Amino acid sequence: MKLFYSIDQNRHAPETFLLRGQPAPSPERPERAVRLAEAITELGLTLEVPAAVDSPHLRERLARIHTPRYLEFLETIHARWQAMPGASALVAPNVHPCGGGYQYPSHPVGQAGWHLHDMACPIGADSFAGMLASAASAEAAALSVCEGEMSAYALCRPPGHHAGPERAGGFCFLNNSALAATILRERYDRVAIVDVDLHHGNGTQDIFYARGDVWTGSVHADTDAFYPFYWGGADETGSGEGQGANVNLPLPLGSDGNTFMAALDALLLRLDDFAPEAIVVALGLDAHKDDPLAGLSLETEDFRRVGARLGQLSVPVVLIQEGGYPTEALGANLAAFLAGFRKGISAD
Repeated sequence: MKLFYSIDQNRHAPETFLLRGQPAPSPERPERAVRLAEAITELGLTLEVPAAVDSPHLRERLARIHTPRYLEFLETIHARWQAMPGASALVAPNVHPCGGGYQYPSHPVGQAGWHLHDMACPIGADSFAGMLASAASAEAAALSVCEGEMSAYALCRPPGHHAGPERAGGFCFLNNSALAATILRERYDRVAIVDVDLHHGNGTQDIFYARGDVWTGSVHADTDAFYPFYWGGADETGSGEGQGANVNLPLPLGSDGNTFMAALDALLLRLDDFAPEAIVVALGLDAHKDDPLAGLSLETEDFRRVGARLGQLSVPVVLIQEGGYPTEALGANLAAFLAGFRKGISAD
């Protein structure tokens, strides 16, 4: 299995975000990648650097899942924001078209409110470079599978699964899992995304909701009382050509590893009907009981079980790092997952 990571991801380094109306230290900071990379090294594995962190090919692939005006916004907004008198150091919205807007504004403040869904996505001077480096890592992992690897892992931060066609949210700007699936579609006709993050991948769902060639499935904490709140219900099954190709299995808050594994097994049974030729796993580690955003109560050993089950999948798999925030257990959780995944492959 090849593993990819670009240190340029650390150029996106927000110090705070808004939590329950109060500025709070951001858990989505470079320390995440440091801890995850250390765990990989301790397993005796090597992280490779993507061949390029910005290329015309990457830009073109991102344009298949995000709108042109959103990509332009991410790249240019900080400079335009700083040109305003009295602007803050970080781009942060103060108005949102909550009821739906009729016109797309030209003003930076209006665009920030249009594209930044919540207050967890401040943008700094070097943030776009970090976003591209994260996406490039996902691109490299997906390309390695297209070239013959049976599995690959991308250490990505910022994460991506809350990012929709033209919306950032939940620390996510560019949808790395959707990008990986898009690249796999260059070789395979039927691709699936299995999301095991604590949170529902609402951005991924929105990107593929009306498509039948990419199946999306998610096990997550029930969004009735948990982020992202407005997506993630079991009745969201796709539309048009995508009808039946979106499966959500929300779990009661506080659910343990046994409950999670039962739901994962049920999700994979539903996936069998789709018969995918390749799979993207949106890998969250934030379902751990000690995660600062905790909504479930998995133990470290539960991630070994999750990894082993996903390692038994009989098609090529791309692992894309999503959530999982700095705790003493973060590195151990990834190590447990990867050990289980590799064992599952061997057992299969």
